[in-house]
Amino acid sequence: MAGHSKWANIKHRKGAQDKKRAKQFTRAIKEITVAVKEGGGPDPEANPALRNAIQNAKGVNMPKDTIERAIKKASGADADNYEMVTFEGYGPNGIAIFVEATTDNTNRTVASVRSIFSKNGGSLGTNGSLEFLFDKKGVFV
Repeated sequence: MAGHSKWANIKHRKGAQDKKRAKQFTRAIKEITVAVKEGGGPDPEANPALRNAIQNAKGVNMPKDTIERAIKKASGADADNYEMVTFEGYGPNGIAIFVEATTDNTNRTVASVRSIFSKNGGSLGTNGSLEFLFDKKGVFV
């Protein structure tokens, strides 16, 4: 009866669930950090971007103490400096693509996005060349 361990099945399933949850939590923490830095402080009542980020974090079942810890860390002096950057480019057949990203290293992100565009038959455009074509309707993750 090799391979029929119930604990092994639970362990693998739980590991996969934890990996997905960690990815969602990391994304929510980055969003909170950016909202505190750019939105105007650690008070959700005065900062609508932070209020929205907290709502998104609660949407992925992030515990309240983790949210508070992220806000406290972002408002401190030793916080990571995440910033929102946008890229504009053309895909295959001249399709316009607008990319929004959060990064702590802009140079690395530019290189990564440029390589993705070039590997898939596209090219990175200059800032402001396509932004006027787009209205924000939703988010693809």
